[in-house]
Amino acid sequence: MAVTVKIPSQLRAATGNQAELEAEGATVGEVLDAVFAEHADLKERITEEGELRRFVNVYVGGEDI
Repeated sequence: MAVTVKIPSQLRAATGNQAELEAEGATVGEVLDAVFAEHADLKERITEEGELRRFVNVYVGGEDI
């Protein structure tokens, strides 16, 4: 399923200044993997040792998960 991933302004340099990305995935992890496959710089900025950094918030349907 395609979903829209919104990128905060502080991270847009890592996505070619795109505010929104479309990605495929059935889970949040699959969607993030799809985004990271296209934007490796973003992965470097928001993950550490394979985990999201603690300052990164992920929202699904407006709810912080």
